[in-house]
Amino acid sequence: MPIYEYRCQACGRSFELLQGVDSAPPELCSCGARGTLKKLLSAPMIQFKGTGWYVTDYAKKNSGKDSKETFENKKTAEKASASSDSSNPDS
Repeated sequence: MPIYEYRCQACGRSFELLQGVDSAPPELCSCGARGTLKKLLSAPMIQFKGTGWYVTDYAKKNSGKDSKETFENKKTAEKASASSDSSNPDS
């Protein structure tokens, strides 16, 4: 069942209501005003659990800091390898 968000035009109170898709919208606010509720558009509150989602698996593995450190380590290793190859006359 989806959660809908409503705001009363009379008192300004907003609230969420869990109701079926085919359910009629509420007509009465807690302030007593009838017919002043307006359905709001809002982002759904969804949380995916388990593995295989970007947030749980991929985002944490490839953070910007780790990528930069890996790049710097590879660059340093390549420089060391190149300098040892040029100083070795047997190659």
